[in-house]
Amino acid sequence: MNFGVRLGEGGWGGDGALRAALGRTAERLGLDLPESDGKWGRLAEYVDAKSGRRVMVYPPGEERRTLQVNLQDNGTRLASGWTADLAEVVRATAAWTGGAGLEETRARAPFIRFRPWALVHEREPFAVVELAWRAKLDRIHMPPYDRHPRPHAVLASAYAQPVLRQLMPVNSHFNLWFSTSVVEFWKTRVGYGICPCDEGLYGVRNHGELVAHTETPEEAVAFVVAALPEGLGPAS
Repeated sequence: MNFGVRLGEGGWGGDGALRAALGRTAERLGLDLPESDGKWGRLAEYVDAKSGRRVMVYPPGEERRTLQVNLQDNGTRLASGWTADLAEVVRATAAWTGGAGLEETRARAPFIRFRPWALVHEREPFAVVELAWRAKLDRIHMPPYDRHPRPHAVLASAYAQPVLRQLMPVNSHFNLWFSTSVVEFWKTRVGYGICPCDEGLYGVRNHGELVAHTETPEEAVAFVVAALPEGLGPAS
């Protein structure tokens, strides 16, 4: 019996409409979902408080006619997918919040995709800083970040530098800077920041003040590395 429900069968303009449709689909499938948090309006969010696993389901938009599903583990997105089938979304959500691994979740809901690093992390978790780098670098493979190659080029160039790879990468509006703390990283900034779209160039700035414009991300990263304090240890 096919329990699939396609997006064309309902509207998604109102708050709670998506959650209600997913709830009805789960009931027909005989699957249990965690209680959805209603504070996100048109989004549907499901959280397993015990494990810290979370599923975020986004309704279709003007440019995307499918549901977007993100699977998170303690705040880090490890997998995602796009589908027009509500039953597929329910199966993925029930599997992930129920404790299934990435490969098992994909077996139950084949639309789910993840990168090799996520599978490595699942088997032997990365440290906090390395996990932050991997997750940020991974965004280039997922919409809408795949439309922004310049910020990714800055991240990749910075990650190639061992002294920067040990620091916490922090982003805001595609700009990148670094922190010596894995917790209050907004308060423990160190060195210069890089603006990847600064007047068509890569801008190196010190708390907003322009230090240099470069033509390549590697040159911008070199400015940052040269200005770091000596004996800088890893973020903690």
